[in-house]
Amino acid sequence: MHLPITQRSINCLALALFGAALVAYGKQRDPLPSWTEGPNKASIIEFVETVTTPGSPKFVPESRRIAAIDNDGTLWTEQPLYFQALYLLQRIKEIAPEHPEWKTKEPFASVLQGNLKKALSGGEKALLEMTLATHAGLTEDEFSDSVRRFLSSARHPTTGHLLTDMVYQPMLELLDFLKANNFKVFIVSGGGIEFVRIFSENLYGIPPERVVGSSLDAKYEFRDGQPVIVKQASIDLIDDHAGKPVGIHRYIGRRPILAIGNSDGDFEMLEYVTTGDGPRLGMIIHHDDPEREFAYDRDSSIGRSARVLDEGPQRGWKIISMQSDWKVIHPEEKK
Repeated sequence: MHLPITQRSINCLALALFGAALVAYGKQRDPLPSWTEGPNKASIIEFVETVTTPGSPKFVPESRRIAAIDNDGTLWTEQPLYFQALYLLQRIKEIAPEHPEWKTKEPFASVLQGNLKKALSGGEKALLEMTLATHAGLTEDEFSDSVRRFLSSARHPTTGHLLTDMVYQPMLELLDFLKANNFKVFIVSGGGIEFVRIFSENLYGIPPERVVGSSLDAKYEFRDGQPVIVKQASIDLIDDHAGKPVGIHRYIGRRPILAIGNSDGDFEMLEYVTTGDGPRLGMIIHHDDPEREFAYDRDSSIGRSARVLDEGPQRGWKIISMQSDWKVIHPEEKK
């Protein structure tokens, strides 16, 4: 018996063929187009496909597909100075009239005099002192508004681009690839947790509840009849080096299966993640491209990378070369 060929059946067949073509295209489409073909790109794709394929001996259920990714130097530029440090410098100048004692007190005096080298010569201790002085006493909304104003116009001191344009295009693609495969992606940053939370969703598609970072103590208060959270002049967590696994334990509650960093401050995080049971992947972003970004590692005061480069390969961590593994660095190069 021959069934009549109707326009409806033709349309249904066409839709079925089109759907099949879309599925085939989706499987063939390159999820990391800004990454150079090579062993590192292949390792990333193979790892994701292996842990997400039902029936695979290395299949990982969605509840345990957790990725921990550093921010400064891993998702966006950190040279010549951490962007949060640039915010600190601006805020010191903004509120200096309220602190006449800063005219003679270091490191504030040097900031106000424009001598940044001297102001920052105190290293992490100086940055911490500036952080406490400029953050403590602010409510959550006051701090958020201040950071948003800063990021709306702050420009990179070398490129002149907005700081928010200094993200890495290959990493944006990797974030999308992981999220498309039902990974829960967390930012685990040495920077301030509240600072990163302001822009994490807009820049990376990562909601604030998936940000782990350094933090000050906080206190619940009533101000002007309203309940608020107020930053205190004391440290809750320094989310760097050994503090990163602690932050992961405290805020995530499960050991991730994938970790990406760029400096020795990320060593303990990668060590903690990659020594767990089951399939694991660790990656280090190596800043070795002086033409398109910066070239620095062992001798840098910011993003110093010595131990991760020495021990990483022995531990199976992939060393991602910006120069060799990335076709472009920032999104505008893609246009």
